[in-house]
Amino acid sequence: MIYLINPIFTQFASDIFTIVATGYGDPTWGDNPAITKEMLPATLETLAISAISGVFAVLLGIPLGLFCVATSKDGLIPNVVVNKITGFIIDLGRSIPFLILAVFLTPLTRLVVGTTVGWQASSIPLIIGATPFFARLVESNIMGVDKGKIEAAQMMGASRTQIMWGVQVREALPALMQSTTVLVITIIGYTAITGSLGGGGLGAMAINYGRFRWQSDTMIVSIVVIGVIVMAVQYLGDFLTHRVDHR
Repeated sequence: MIYLINPIFTQFASDIFTIVATGYGDPTWGDNPAITKEMLPATLETLAISAISGVFAVLLGIPLGLFCVATSKDGLIPNVVVNKITGFIIDLGRSIPFLILAVFLTPLTRLVVGTTVGWQASSIPLIIGATPFFARLVESNIMGVDKGKIEAAQMMGASRTQIMWGVQVREALPALMQSTTVLVITIIGYTAITGSLGGGGLGAMAINYGRFRWQSDTMIVSIVVIGVIVMAVQYLGDFLTHRVDHR
């Protein structure tokens, strides 16, 4: 493996040195239209993809995770058969590599969006791929809620829906916020894969210009911008987690 990595690292380091020292690939940096004109739209596309996919994954993943907990052996509506089937479907969705899933869902993407190219088309496989991942996180978060509080709510006559949303979700809210942060950051990483399939965003910029046109400056700027977005999401997630923590 090291024999494969070393030449790649050496070439990448050489490209960076050449850019800084000689202005490799005229034009570069501030004079490169890919950076000055297309980087901002690509950044907005990445933000749009991540936001839309994240919102729908949360809206679908929370009820799915709650359902898994509710149908478990010690849940509010125990049903082992239904729980096993649901768990199998979730695990199957998580086990498929995202690149294969995105290609497999091409007909569905074309049916829903009307095309398989562009940032809108990227959202479909991202939502379907992220939902089972987030559902398992939700299940883990909900399982960590103190059972004594659930029993107290049952003794007070609360309905199952009230217990799910008023007790389980409310008590698990800090953990759910952290899981949402992990979800969004994961989606941002996956946008690079959809970018290789014509999905747009910073991933497409890095691949189309940085890889195929040998514009290392565009590659570096794309990586830096993605890193800034990830750090901003992490900071916002940590901030909101502390705000919703009632302990």
